Amino acid sequence: MTSIRTSLFASFTLLSAACGQTSTEPPAQSAAAPQATLQTDQSACTQTVPCTPLQILEALSADEMGGRQTGTEGNAKARAFLRNRFAARGLEARNHEFTFETREGDTLTGINLLARIEGKTDGPFMVVTAHYDHVGTHEGQIFNGADDNASGVAGAFAVADHFRANPPEHDVVIALLDAEEMGLQGAHALVRDGLGAGGDIALNVNFDMLSRNDKNELYAAGAFHRPDLAPLLKAIAADAPVALKLGHDDPALGSDDWTLQSDHGPFHQAGIPFVYFGVEDHQDYHQPTDVFETVPQDFFLRSIETVIMAAEMFDAELVRINSTPDG
Repeated sequence: MTSIRTSLFASFTLLSAACGQTSTEPPAQSAAAPQATLQTDQSACTQTVPCTPLQILEALSADEMGGRQTGTEGNAKARAFLRNRFAARGLEARNHEFTFETREGDTLTGINLLARIEGKTDGPFMVVTAHYDHVGTHEGQIFNGADDNASGVAGAFAVADHFRANPPEHDVVIALLDAEEMGLQGAHALVRDGLGAGGDIALNVNFDMLSRNDKNELYAAGAFHRPDLAPLLKAIAADAPVALKLGHDDPALGSDDWTLQSDHGPFHQAGIPFVYFGVEDHQDYHQPTDVFETVPQDFFLRSIETVIMAAEMFDAELVRINSTPDG
């Protein structure tokens, strides 16, 4: 594999050269406004104090965000909120802007948010992804997308918080992706524009739907394609506070094969190992009823604890993961 680490982390020049639209946005004060009506305790969640995972989940899935569909005011409001959440952690979020054609033939602009946590050593790095967009508002009903995927974004910030408090051995990129619901467009653009070109990216860890499962089950997909990941995932499962199960990654499963069904797909297609954490579909999936009030908070917090454990173990094993041939 060839390295892209230096150019990516020095100035994001690979992305600038590829699309000419990498930029930063000033923090938008209006993004904090939805917190006034939130039901969890928001008193400690400010421009300078990080939100808890529950606070992020509730804020991102609030009616004020309008369902976060790519290209809408609600999506921009959500992005501004997330930018402020990075700033509260002392992290600079950079835009990765891209355009794509929708299924209806329209051209839209999406914006991924990228932030880096510096590791102790040079070498391979890990990319943690979660999409912040959802499907918007239809016939007057807001599709809030609490589980899908405010929960995954909250998980990405929880991993960021862990590594800010416990510096990782290797660099970690937190990538909050746009337009997943329109065909994994943000992930495809990120891979196409340089971040996923191989090199020192040892692993993509993707979070998509972490908060809803009646059986206390969270799935980790990816070991079918990289069997060397199975022992790590089984070790995590042995101590995880949820029932962590391996699967949903075998092509023989047909529609139950999740390999290409979320933002890890383009990384996999580029030859980069992935682990995708998510729950199975539930009755509120892609429904207006996927709201904060339907989230079982205990399971969600145990799910968050599980993905933090996983990220920590992956960081410790990243050199070995990067040096192991594809299975």
